[in-house]
Amino acid sequence: MKIGILGGTFNPIHYGHLILGEQVLGQLKLDRVIYVPTFVPPHKSDKDVIAAKERLMMVELAASENPHFEVSDIEILRKGKSYTVDTLRQIKKRYPRADLFFICGSDLVNEIPTWKSVHEIYNLAKFVLAKRPGFGRRLTGKSFLKIKVAQVDISSSLIRTLVRQGRSIRYLTPDKVVKYIEKNELYR
Repeated sequence: MKIGILGGTFNPIHYGHLILGEQVLGQLKLDRVIYVPTFVPPHKSDKDVIAAKERLMMVELAASENPHFEVSDIEILRKGKSYTVDTLRQIKKRYPRADLFFICGSDLVNEIPTWKSVHEIYNLAKFVLAKRPGFGRRLTGKSFLKIKVAQVDISSSLIRTLVRQGRSIRYLTPDKVVKYIEKNELYR
């Protein structure tokens, strides 16, 4: 079994995240992609990050229409800072025979060496780097699967800004997520 893991703050999830999961799923012939929302992202300030349960709900809504997408709440249940190594350990324990593929954008390349127990992460999963506009530097001495994915210039921060300005976010994130944001008055 081949499993992709796509972690993130997902504040909120958008079509760029979904396209990334689908493209990697197809190109690497994965069996599934597991989206893992963080509880507290260790490399970001918590300014503008809404409650984990709200972000989890939006990820579940967004992923619900793809039978190859799953959502895991393991980082949210664990609480505290969300470290990739801890998440990969738990997923490997749940799927001991699976090949794990940790999916991230090439914008994270410079951060990866600073991650907790990075050498163990390399042993637990293969890194899949999706090319992002303006990024693409290599990490010396480490092999990464490099995937070209459809480039969509959407960001969670753009969505939050548009919501604060009272502007439409339609077509940036699934309709179910748009309605959830509106109903719960998030990001205002």
